Amino acid sequence: MKCPYCGYGESKVIDSRAADEGSSIRRRRECLACAKRFTTYEMIEKLPLVVIKKDGRREFFDREKLLTGIIRSCEKRPISLDIMENLVDEVEKEIRNTIEKEVATELIGEIVMRYLKNVDQVAYVRFASVYRQFADIENFMQELQKLMENQKLAKK
Repeated sequence: MKCPYCGYGESKVIDSRAADEGSSIRRRRECLACAKRFTTYEMIEKLPLVVIKKDGRREFFDREKLLTGIIRSCEKRPISLDIMENLVDEVEKEIRNTIEKEVATELIGEIVMRYLKNVDQVAYVRFASVYRQFADIENFMQELQKLMENQKLAKK
């Protein structure tokens, strides 16, 4: 590890501890040449995940884009940003746990809807209306009927 002050290539580790809830390691180092201290972080390298869009285009998975869509669905709903960020974390974790390096947007949308349905039904319907591109009010009503039937079954 090169020293950020003098550029020397050797340093010693003074202290190591878990950071970011165990997803990385924070190391306090001291340069062997100039004796200045600096901090480095070690984390697991994530392999790039490619998303296959509906039109066949491919692009890298962007968690910020996913979070933006969820925030729009949850607008003016009593859902904290922490809950939305946790939802994105769970969706990303589920996607990355698949063996595939490429994932279709359809799968991502279905996973998001499954999580949103348990968080807030209005946000779920909002997300579904954009994701499933309801052509008319009949499609929208069918989705609402399914949601209401599931809610009735859950109460029994």
